[in-house]
Formats: sequence, structure tokens, C-alpha cells
Amino acid sequence: MSFLTRSLLASAVGLVVSLNALAATELTVYTAVESDDLQKYAERFQQAHPDIDIKWVRDSTGVITARLLAEKDNPQADVVWGLAATSLLVLEKEGMLSRYAPKGVEALDTKFVDPAYRDGQDPSWVGMDAWVASLCYNTVEGERLGVPKPTSWEDLTRPEFKGHVIMPNPSSSGTGYLDVASWLQLWGDEGGWEYMDRLHDNIARYTHSGSAPCNLAGSGEAVVGVSFAFRGARLKAQGAPVDLVFPEEGLGWDMEAAAIMKGTDKREAAQTLMDWAVSKPANELYNEGYAVVAYPGVAKPIEHYPANITEMMIEADFAKAANQRDAVLAEWQRRYDGKSDSQ
Repeated sequence: MSFLTRSLLASAVGLVVSLNALAATELTVYTAVESDDLQKYAERFQQAHPDIDIKWVRDSTGVITARLLAEKDNPQADVVWGLAATSLLVLEKEGMLSRYAPKGVEALDTKFVDPAYRDGQDPSWVGMDAWVASLCYNTVEGERLGVPKPTSWEDLTRPEFKGHVIMPNPSSSGTGYLDVASWLQLWGDEGGWEYMDRLHDNIARYTHSGSAPCNLAGSGEAVVGVSFAFRGARLKAQGAPVDLVFPEEGLGWDMEAAAIMKGTDKREAAQTLMDWAVSKPANELYNEGYAVVAYPGVAKPIEHYPANITEMMIEADFAKAANQRDAVLAEWQRRYDGKSDSQ
């Protein structure tokens, strides 16, 4: 075998090894993104970055948060993507996140970026989009059972709603926790728990996920589901007999956000995912379902959302919600967990 032949063969083998190594870059990503959206997002990212193979681990917000905390001393995830900002603040407090300023982060609305970024530090997390509390009301079942369409949170405590309201368990659902946190913020600790006591009397059950109450209202298994706007809008667009209700007292909300886990050995691939997550094309993709996204000027109106939805969103205190999370969940479970679905 000539020297030239050996050189060409060595180069070819080296190229194959390099390509295989590149193709084998596997990133483990924990997420709470809705399943139907996750498939769409994953496909779009894969098209842009075929050299990164993502292993998605998906569950409800509370379950993913608990799993991450349980794995603190032996992290399994490289990136957390599409998890509630309040959960990421808990992880940040535990020292589990790695700071990184994604390319283009300076273009985002500042409320969607870790406040440390405004102080000159690289952010621990960046937001993607906001999901907003709403009620899903089944018009057919409501009329049949004589349950009127509510207009407020307070309406849900009226006698005619008894046994006809379903909401998510805040221990497993990010939507459930943003509801509880927002009620405590709207009415204070005493008023918030007093409201939840009265609401609990009318609750039929507490579900595992935030989308389940709206799905159950859409199928006629409940009259009112305490859920979030995106799920209700999608069901209504698919022909379900539901109306979206945006309670007049104000709407709790949280944002889906992303962060790199400290200690990952897939840093370059993790940064690539973060860069894509804050990009304008990604935000345009988020806007297909969410009316409020991190990239200014991208959001277009979403069918069945009110035009003034941003004005209806309360001034959410994410840091407070994160700091009080354990205590609030413990108190909620003590008072109300008897009506929760089995996990």
C-alpha cells in the first residue's frame, strides 16, 4: 500500500470517526412543554441542528421540578427547557444552574431574562413565552345543568358551581401553582387561603396536569376547568363546546424558560440549544400558541385570546412565588389534597 493510499485511508477513517462523534452528540433535556408543542419544537430544532440528538424527558412542571431537585447530587439533565420560571428560580437558589448569555439575548424583553443580566452578569435562565391562567367553560353542559358562565374567580365559589369545577394540583402542575401564587398575591395570605377554602367546597377533583381541567371541560366531564389560555384556545379552535373566561380580578401567569444545568459535559450542544431557544424564529414558533413571547415585536394576536391580555396579567412576583413554594405547597396539601387524583 502506497503512502498516498495509506494517507487517504487514514483521512477517510478520521472523517468517519469525526462525523460519527458529531452525530452522536446526545443532549438530555428535561421539559414541561405541552406534548403536541414539544413534537413541533423538537422537529424544528432538529432541522436546524441535525448534529445534536436530544433525549427529551417530559412531565408536568411539579414532577420535573421534583425530579431535578432529587437528582441534585447526580444531575441527569444537560438542559432544562420549557419549565416554569418559578421552578428555575428554585433550582438557581440550590446552585444547580450554569450562567450563559445566549446569542441574541440582548434583544429579548428584559422581564423574560434573569434580573442578574441587568446587573452585568450572564443570566442563569432566559424566558421563552408566557402562559396565562383562564377558565374553560363547557357551554352545552353549563346550560344543561343550569351552571352559568362565570366571569370572575369569585363566581366559582357560588353554590351553583358546587361539584362542577376542576383545577390542577399545584404540587404537580405549574398552572396549579401559578393559580395559588396569584391568589395569594391578589388577596394576601389571609384572603388568598380564605378564597381557596371556599373554592375547595365546590371543587370536584384536582388533576395531575394543568391542561387536564380544560380537556375535561372540553369533553363534557366538567363544566368549568381552571386551566390556561393556550389549551382552551386550541380546544375551541378544534370545535370543542368551550368558551374561554378570563377572570376580571386579574390573571396569574408564569413563563416557560430555559437554563443549562451545572456540571453538564455537553456544554457546546447545550449552548446551541439555548441560542436557538431565544432566537426570533423560535419565538415565532412559540407565538403559534402563546400570545406573549420573549422577543418584542414578534407576537401576533391569537384567536380566542382577548386583545388586551397583557393588561389583564397581574404583576407577578416570581421570586416570592419561588421562595415560598415549599411552604405554600405543604399548606395546600394539608388543606385540600384529599380531592386530588392519584399520581
